[in-house]
Amino acid sequence: MTSRPALDVRTVAESEFADWQRAMNIGFLREPTLPEDVLDARRAQFTAGRSTGAFDGGRCVATFRSFAQELTVVGGATVPADAVTNVTVSPTHRRRGLLSRMMEQDLAAAKERGDVVATLIAAEYPIYGRYGFGPATSATEWTIDVPRTGLDPRRSGPEDGGRIDLVDGEDVRKLGPDLHERLRRRQPGAVDRDELWWRTATGEVRFHPTFREPFHAVYRSAGGEVEGMVAYTADDHWGDAKQPLNTARVKWLIAVTPAAERALWHYLCSVDWVVAVRTGWRAPDDLLPHFLPDPRAAAVTTQADWLWVRILDVVRALEARTYQAAGSLVLEVADGAGLTGGRFRLEASADGAGSCVPTAEGADLTLSVAELATLWLGDESAVRLAALGRVREERAGAARQADALLRTSRRPWCPDIF
Repeated sequence: MTSRPALDVRTVAESEFADWQRAMNIGFLREPTLPEDVLDARRAQFTAGRSTGAFDGGRCVATFRSFAQELTVVGGATVPADAVTNVTVSPTHRRRGLLSRMMEQDLAAAKERGDVVATLIAAEYPIYGRYGFGPATSATEWTIDVPRTGLDPRRSGPEDGGRIDLVDGEDVRKLGPDLHERLRRRQPGAVDRDELWWRTATGEVRFHPTFREPFHAVYRSAGGEVEGMVAYTADDHWGDAKQPLNTARVKWLIAVTPAAERALWHYLCSVDWVVAVRTGWRAPDDLLPHFLPDPRAAAVTTQADWLWVRILDVVRALEARTYQAAGSLVLEVADGAGLTGGRFRLEASADGAGSCVPTAEGADLTLSVAELATLWLGDESAVRLAALGRVREERAGAARQADALLRTSRRPWCPDIF
């Protein structure tokens, strides 16, 4: 038998970007070679020191990239995050520890930079728990059966004095960033969008050779303020009896008022020829079904975990968010990677502020850093996790007390994929 040569895991140089991109496409089962103009466009994502690759004989066989991100926590504050993306291992090099090596390097660098958490959207559920990540938000997609909604097909626009206008990509790049900032400052689980996000979403920069320009609609209140925006596409499907059977697919919809949300969903259901609307990934407690006279017209198509979080600093993470009630809790947090963890006393005051300090007191709850991440944004219940054996009560009633402190009245939501 011949021994395998050692694989070189290292930071990717800009000159290696094309090889790294090819390896990423192979890992995601995409066409390996990109047109030169698309490859050049993707170079805009390259940040020195934040892309990692594994190399075998000079050929890239695994990819990993991270970038700076801001994550909104409960209460509206933001924390610096290490956003992980573009993670692949070529099928010829699986089960050789490459992901572990790349992840360990990246998380250590994120900890050194002072990032409070790392984040990612997991393609597969079982992979990331072993690195301390836990699912912190979930998402739901509905399919709306338009004829069943009970909406008046003669409707011509919002009934609240507002209006909806179709706009182009240039308008979206002008109006969208401010609207999104207003949303993400109040939405736990939301992340920031940089200028490149808006340029790629509108096709000014094209990362995909098959980019299809979406339609864009803006909702303005009676006072003329932009309060909502949607991007959507539609197919061209006609039945045998020459009946339109088109489906509109929402790429993204953001709104800062329920009136704007209602108006945009009603607008989508009023577009001629559209008989179904796929909503895209929404918050699991989205108001959408109840904007329709018949909520059953919106059927759940998919519901799944979405944003995963890896806490890198327990103290800063717990002090960044607010709390639903006054109280105290001692947490024993296990972190096998040694990046954070230990025993901490969380104190929440009546005004919602929290303080967290290391302590030698006896623990009320024992849990892993991944389970703490699952509880951190308020989406999961400590009582449920205790029933599943994923959280251990050291004091009777501690899980119920944790829920009183940590859970939120509305569920966290991340509108973005990255």
